[in-house]
Amino acid sequence: MGRLETCDKQSVHLVENEIQARIDQIFSNLERLEILCSKEPPSKRQNAKLRVDQLKYDVQHLQTALRNFQHRRYAKEQQEREREELLTRSYTTNDSETSIHIDETLQFNSSVRNAHQGIDDLLGSGTSILDGLRDQRKTLKGTQKKILDVANMLGLSNTVMRLIEKRAFQDKVIMIGGMILTCVVMILVFKYLT
Repeated sequence: MGRLETCDKQSVHLVENEIQARIDQIFSNLERLEILCSKEPPSKRQNAKLRVDQLKYDVQHLQTALRNFQHRRYAKEQQEREREELLTRSYTTNDSETSIHIDETLQFNSSVRNAHQGIDDLLGSGTSILDGLRDQRKTLKGTQKKILDVANMLGLSNTVMRLIEKRAFQDKVIMIGGMILTCVVMILVFKYLT
């Protein structure tokens, strides 16, 4: 490990590979030692196992030290590459990728403004339609009352009265369905045009 710290850049890989090979050889020897420890008499087995564990611990520290050295060396090489890249880079004016696209922004802004104007127009027409429907409802209710009064005076049968009421209910359902459909269309237009 001391030789690794002092060697030059060309031979550092060779020294690292040599150290790694020795560490691998020590690990394989330790595995054999563990097998041999289990064959020792019980009185010596615990002491032998303790020594093998201590050796494993020491070799793991060596492995960690080697990895730390390699990490530091890789980081140093990366810094040197980045430094060299910075020193050799030629600086120029800004290219077209950094320019501001004003025309596209203005076009987007005008399309958003047009969409808002369209939504406002839709809301205004929806309001006028609802006011018209309310007026028609009042007119129809007045007409229905007058017809019922006339029918009562003429003595129409209950069946005819029920048919009229059923028709009035159907008209109400159609009117409510139309209002709901109009609201859904306005919501979809608002959602997809803005």
